[in-house]
Amino acid sequence: MSAQPHQTPAESNVFTQLLEELGDHHGFYVGPYKLLDLPIILWDNGRLHLYPSPTAMEQAGLYRMVEGHPVRVADGKPPALDLSITNLVVYQWLGMLLVGIALWRAVRRYRAHPLRPPRGLQNAIEALVVFIRDEVVFANVGHQRLGVRLLPYFLTLFFFILVLNLLGLVPGGHTATGSLAVTGALATIAFFVINGGAIATIGLKNWLRHLLGGGPLWLSPILVPIEIIGMFAKAFALCVRLFANMTAGHIALLSLVGLIFFFGTVLIAPVSVAFSVFVYLLETLVAFLQAYIFTILTAVFLGLASEETH
Repeated sequence: MSAQPHQTPAESNVFTQLLEELGDHHGFYVGPYKLLDLPIILWDNGRLHLYPSPTAMEQAGLYRMVEGHPVRVADGKPPALDLSITNLVVYQWLGMLLVGIALWRAVRRYRAHPLRPPRGLQNAIEALVVFIRDEVVFANVGHQRLGVRLLPYFLTLFFFILVLNLLGLVPGGHTATGSLAVTGALATIAFFVINGGAIATIGLKNWLRHLLGGGPLWLSPILVPIEIIGMFAKAFALCVRLFANMTAGHIALLSLVGLIFFFGTVLIAPVSVAFSVFVYLLETLVAFLQAYIFTILTAVFLGLASEETH
């Protein structure tokens, strides 16, 4: 029996390293390749610390990198606040830029030729805008005036999530919506839009009556805490659903491709690649579906919160 070749630690941990690539980094990455370092911005001990790169931060001697996160050299604890520009932040900026350019081109063409039928990118954007307006916002937000005022928010929300999802499917791209920090921020904004829009529409008194859930006043010690938990649970569900769905697809793709290396033979490659293509196409559908689900659930929750009490 021939001896098995010895695996180096790097080879044995290749899948762990690949999974780590799904996270955030203090550098701009395309695939596994770092193109440039990103600045480190830390607020600690009442001071703002700016460094052009992680290397410059470590050379300054106050902080060092431990598992991709800055910590103080003196006690090994993280700074009070890490405001650094990370890889996923750059991809969010890229998503904003792409959304802005696409919508600007569509609007410019419409203003230049308002009577011409839309075509190409303008046609696709107009179809999505009309669908979100009529089938998502106006159909679920009961108050027409509230729906009109918040329509720009819902359109921005849908296109922003959609573009971030699709960027993760571009070869070498990273999915910002695969981070809890990003989905948590989107869910937090949705939480304030839902409750702020409801208060502005039906008034604070009627909004507080919603906390009773339609029950009598003497049940308020039980119903009010349940309704408050439900308000936060809705935002939490928005956050986790988007994060889990976008992360799961990438893990599935890594697992399927990893079968080739696990079995150590190219004979498994046709099956692995075929399933990978199927999952990739499914991920494309999920990218549109999750943007739609996040948007329509926000509209539904806003409609429920802004209903008049009886």
